[in-house]
Parts: sequence; C-alpha cells; structure tokens
Amino acid sequence: MIQIRKGETKDYPTILQQIKDLALFEKAPEQVTNTVEQMNAESEHFRLFVAENENQKIVGFAICFFAYYTWIGKSLYLDDLYIEPEYRGQKIGKQLFHEIFKLAQEEKCKRLRWQVLDWNTDAIDVYRHIGSKLDYEWVNCDFDEKMIANWKFD
Repeated sequence: MIQIRKGETKDYPTILQQIKDLALFEKAPEQVTNTVEQMNAESEHFRLFVAENENQKIVGFAICFFAYYTWIGKSLYLDDLYIEPEYRGQKIGKQLFHEIFKLAQEEKCKRLRWQVLDWNTDAIDVYRHIGSKLDYEWVNCDFDEKMIANWKFD
C-alpha cells in the first residue's frame, strides 16, 4: 500500500538521491548541483510530496513551485515527478498527480505546467492519457548560475 504525504526536511537526502537517479535516466547526471543543505535553505520555494511504501520507504516524489505567468496569472509548475523503476506501473504517479492537482485547485492556480523530454515516450503517453495538452512550439532558454554571474549589460 502506497501512502502520499507532504515531504519533510528529513526526506531530503532520499529525494536528492532520487533526483540524481532521474538525472541519470535523463542522461544529464553532471547537471545536478543541488545539495541537502541547499534544499534546507531554499525549502520555502518548493512543495514536496513523497510516496511511501508499507515500510515507510520513499519510492517516489513530486516537487513543484508557484510561478506567475503574465498572460494568465498564478500557476503551479511541476518540476519533477519520479517513481523508482521497480515501483512503476502501480499508479503511484496518478496518486502524486492527485496531490499536485489538489494543490493547484486549492491555490486557485490558472495553469499547471511541466516539461517532458521529447524522447520519453512512456511519460508522453501517460500525460496524453490524463488529458494534458502537449506544446511543441516553445523552446527553453536557460542561463545557469555561472552564466548569470558572468552576464554583463552592453
């Protein structure tokens, strides 16, 4: 039996390892620079839900934060949803999505958004199945911490 609950600071070491596992799956393990200390210091900026099995082992998580989109207003951005491979196919993702949608409804969000890699067809199929609209038009534009620090006005 899987239970979903709000994440706590004691969960951060496990969650960080799962974040690293997800990054390995996404072929970008070197991009994870987050730490437990950083998560503790920045905990006010995100919401965390964890999925625990009957032995209270965390087998998955969802992490999200509020964003503001000028066209529509307050929104919820789902940054990551991860289920350990041996627990996939047990509708744990559906349970985590339930909590995410509940939060978006309670907070009167105008949009719930997340991203998926275009090669992750299993996830895309799930997202289509739950009714999400996929947008292939927009392109991500990112600056990492070093690039931000070194950017200069002309």
